[in-house]
Amino acid sequence: MDLSAISPALLIASLMVAATPLLLAAIGELVVEKAGVLNLGVEGMMIVGAICGFAVTVETGSPMLGVLAAMVGGALLSTLFGFLTQFALANQVASGLALTLFGLGLSALMGQNYIGIKPPSMPKLEIAGLSDMPFFGPILFAHDPLLYLGILLTAAVWALLKFTRVGLVLRAVGENHDAAHALGYHVIRVRFLAIMFGGGCAGLGGAYISLIRVPQWTEGMTAGIGWIALALVVFASWKPWRVLLGAYLFGGINVLQLNLQAAGIAIPVEYLAMSPYLITILVLVILSADKSGAPASLGRSFHASN
Repeated sequence: MDLSAISPALLIASLMVAATPLLLAAIGELVVEKAGVLNLGVEGMMIVGAICGFAVTVETGSPMLGVLAAMVGGALLSTLFGFLTQFALANQVASGLALTLFGLGLSALMGQNYIGIKPPSMPKLEIAGLSDMPFFGPILFAHDPLLYLGILLTAAVWALLKFTRVGLVLRAVGENHDAAHALGYHVIRVRFLAIMFGGGCAGLGGAYISLIRVPQWTEGMTAGIGWIALALVVFASWKPWRVLLGAYLFGGINVLQLNLQAAGIAIPVEYLAMSPYLITILVLVILSADKSGAPASLGRSFHASN
C-alpha cells in the first residue's frame, strides 16, 4: 500500500469534478420541491440530458451546443411530468418513477450509435499564472466552466429564495398552494416553471457526466446519481449551501475510495465502493436535525377549482 502517491491538491480538484453533476441535479430538484412538487424522475432526466448533450456534441463538434441540448432535453422530459401531475393530476410519486424508467429506455435507444465514440473535449478556464500555482492552482483555477456554473447556480438559488419576490412566491406556493392561489398567484404556472428548471439542471448534470467526468456514452452511466440527488435535497433540509456541502462530501469520499483502491489498501473493493453512499447519508442525517425546511405542500396536487 502506497499512500504517498495520492496528491491532496489533485484529490480536492477531482472531488470537485465528481461532485458537480450531483450538485447540478440536486439544486434543480431543490427548487422543484420548494414549489411543493416531488419529482422522482431526476435519474431519467439526467440520463436523457447525458445522451442529448453527447450526441449533439459529437455531431456538431461543439461542447457548448451539447450542453444547451442537454438542458433542453432534460427540460422537455420534465414537461411530460409537469403535464401529468399539474394538469392531469396524476400521482407525483408514480409519475416520477415512470419518468425515470422512460428516460432510461429512451436514452438507451438514442445512444445505440454513439457507443465507443469520444466527444470533443470541453475547454478549461485556465487563468495564466494562477492555474500553475502550487496547491491552489489545480483546485481553484483549472476547471471547466460547468463546475464554476454549479457553484454560481447554488449561490443564485440561495439568493433568489431568500431575497427576491420570485423566491417568496415560490416558497408560498410550496408551503400552502391554496393560500397562494387565494392571493392571486398562478400556482400551476409557478410549479410548471420550477419543474422545467429542475429538468434543465438535471439534464445539465447528465451532460457533465458524459462530456467531462467520463467523456463517453455508456448505457445507464448516471449510475444512481439522480437518486442520490433526491436524498441529498431531503437530508440537506432544503438549504442550497447544505446541498453544496453534501455534494462535495459525496464527491470527496467517492474520489478517495478510488484512490485507496489504486494505492492497494487491504480492504475489499466492494466495501470501498459502497462507502461514499453510506458515509454521505450518515453525515447528512446528522446535519439535518432541523426538518423545518420541508415545504408543507410537498407532494400534494393542486386543483385549480379550489
